[in-house]
Amino acid sequence: MDAFNGILKFVLNQKTVIGYSFMALLTLGSERLFSLVAFKCPCSTENVVYGLVFLFAPAWVLLILGFFLNNRSWRLFTGCCVNPRKIFPRGHSCRFFYVLGQITLSSLVAPMMWLSVALLNGTFYECAMSGTKSSRLLALICKDRPKECWEELHKVTCGQTSMTATDNEELKLSLQAQSQILGWCLICSASFFSLLTTCYARCRSKVSYLQLNFWKTYAQREKEQLENAFLDYASKLSERNLKCFFENKRPEVFPMPTFASWEAASGLHSFDQSQQHYSTLHKVVEDGLELSPEEDETTMILVGSTDDV
Repeated sequence: MDAFNGILKFVLNQKTVIGYSFMALLTLGSERLFSLVAFKCPCSTENVVYGLVFLFAPAWVLLILGFFLNNRSWRLFTGCCVNPRKIFPRGHSCRFFYVLGQITLSSLVAPMMWLSVALLNGTFYECAMSGTKSSRLLALICKDRPKECWEELHKVTCGQTSMTATDNEELKLSLQAQSQILGWCLICSASFFSLLTTCYARCRSKVSYLQLNFWKTYAQREKEQLENAFLDYASKLSERNLKCFFENKRPEVFPMPTFASWEAASGLHSFDQSQQHYSTLHKVVEDGLELSPEEDETTMILVGSTDDV
């Protein structure tokens, strides 16, 4: 039992690393599946478009999914059209761009993995570059090669050129080598940029290392307990309503947060050294809900629009 608890604790402590490792393996498997099953280079003038679509379209889809599956995206944008001050609060007008940048960086992990794996494999890049019509690129690719290379480059991936088999294979290996070089450059650049942003964020941190770890632990526990509280209160409320409906009687008063409390607790949190609040919910509970006249008016307008619907 102790051994199981030790393993469980290790997995929980290293869940970020394990998650990224799983994402990398999933990306690798998906890329290989695309290359072997779906990808068929047309060996024509459409090579460029076909290869670039397979290279960048999955990366774009992964980026969109990254935004879609990130809870902070919905915390940031939910209700912003009705109440723009939610994303541009007083005294924190730039926080929207800071949070959006964080969401974007976290959403870029999967697309960067896809591009890196696809470039290291070289299949999509080879197809795309073999269809180029750029004189500069052709001069670079076909340098010191037979003149047929200039005219039949798009047929190289299929091995249908009039060049010798040796020249054709050397040209394919050259394109694959270029793709792999670009892939390693992308990996090194992304790793270095990730290190720089992490160092910058830690250097600008308003809290110490230990307090930051406590903050992360608190945020995780609050999230878990909040989900359990949602289930518990939703079950109790639905049970009360069903019971009153079938027994045809008036319901008892059920304690629930006010609309303004829900709004305040749904906002993004910014740490203030003068008040050790580790989440927006923590701040709402400690300080209570104090609305300024303008915020109160905005809330009442939103409530009215909800009733009209």
